[in-house]
Order: sequence, then structure tokens, then C-alpha cells
Amino acid sequence: MRATTRLALLGTSVVLVAPAFGATAAQAEDGGSGNITIDKVVVNGGKPVVVGTTKVVTAKVSVTASDDSGIAETTYISAFGPKPNFAQIWYDDGDITCVKASATTSTCTGTLTFDPQAATGFVNNSAAATWDLATLVSAHDYDYIHRDAATTFKVQRYSTLTVNASPEPVKKGKTITVTGKLSRANWEDNKYHGYTNQSVKLQFRKKGSNTYTTVKTIKTNSTGNLKTTVIASTDGYFRYSFAGTTTTPAVNAAGDFVDVR
Repeated sequence: MRATTRLALLGTSVVLVAPAFGATAAQAEDGGSGNITIDKVVVNGGKPVVVGTTKVVTAKVSVTASDDSGIAETTYISAFGPKPNFAQIWYDDGDITCVKASATTSTCTGTLTFDPQAATGFVNNSAAATWDLATLVSAHDYDYIHRDAATTFKVQRYSTLTVNASPEPVKKGKTITVTGKLSRANWEDNKYHGYTNQSVKLQFRKKGSNTYTTVKTIKTNSTGNLKTTVIASTDGYFRYSFAGTTTTPAVNAAGDFVDVR
């Protein structure tokens, strides 16, 4: 059975299995024994974990640790967001692999899985936040180290952005209306909803150029929609560009070409 736990709504707190040498993984504070150290922890290559409404998302985690006797195993890697959100992987089921870098240092890796349509139900939108990554590592001489927050990482709600510039074609000097919509994943009904009251840049790229320049900045309305006007001057592409927030990643709409005659 796979040990990876889907990111899900839980009604109770998580209790983690204690390793054989007696350390309690569920302890409320960091702990350890001996001179073992956690040297580096990386989640998803240092990037936020972005989850939509249907696709299962995985995030690789690596824990590098050192001890003079060498590293035996990383017993578990657990990710905790605002309660009751969590995901975890276990060494005992083969979901964590440790590779020696030297006689004293090893890097242990595993994969966290985030499934917005898990049978147990997905988290609510409060999961779009900064998460703690907890881990327990043991050495061959039974030294161990536990960290409740060995590092932190962000979980974000996938975003989409559209654009439509019309009329096409248009006479030079006439008005172009540019519409669009900024949406993001809602984990309570697994649908996309408009992201309201957000600043979005209207940008233009002249035909033959590779660079977009900002024309103006407007805000989404109460349903996430965008609408503004510009004067037609030359052939090129219009797009909307959203810089992102702590809970929602940046996104650019695909450019919409306008033929100016």
C-alpha cells in the first residue's frame, strides 16, 4: 500500500508513528540526541506547490542530514498547513529513499502528493498558505533529530487569465475593447471562480517584437472580469498580466493579435 497520504480534510489531529529507538514524532517541540544535524531541506525545488481543481500535483522533498556515524534513515516527512491540512510520506513503506553523499552525510528524498479530488475530500481554501515541513532523521548510532518546521513552503490556488481584443480587424485611430477574466481554483467545490478586486496589467507587444510593455493597470470586478479600451495604433498582441499574490500564482494570458488597418 502506498504510504503517501492525499492532502485532505481531517476532523482530528495527526498522530505520527514513533521510531523504534523511542523518539516521539508527534512531540510538540523540536527534539533530538547526539550530534546529528539537518543541513538542508528543499520542497518542490524551492517553488510554491500550485494546485488546481482536478490534476494530482506532486512535490519532491529532499532532506540532507549529517552524523559522524552516518545517516540510517529519514523516518517520515510531513507537511502541515492551517489545520486540518496535511500530507505525509514514510520511510518504512519505501516512499523515502536515502543516498549517501559521504560517510557522514546522506540526502533522503520523497514525494508529497496533493489531490484536489481525493476520496476523503480536499482541503478548503485556507490551505492556500505557508506550510511547515516536519521531518525525523536517525543515524546509525541511534542519534536522531526531529524538526517541526525544518523549512516552510507555500501552497497556492492555480490561476487562469483570458483576454479578447475586438474588433478584429480595426481601423487605425478607432477604439479597441479588451476584455478578459482572472480566475483561480476553489477547493470547496472544485471549480474556478473569478478573483475579485485584483490589479491586472494590460500589455501590448508590437508585431515583430518579443517584448510586452504595460499600457495601463485596471482591477477585476466582483466576478473577476476585466474590461478596458485603447486606441488602435499598430498591429500587435494584447494580453493581461497578473503579478500574483501570496495565495495565487502569477499568470499571463496568451496574446490576442489585432490587425490594424
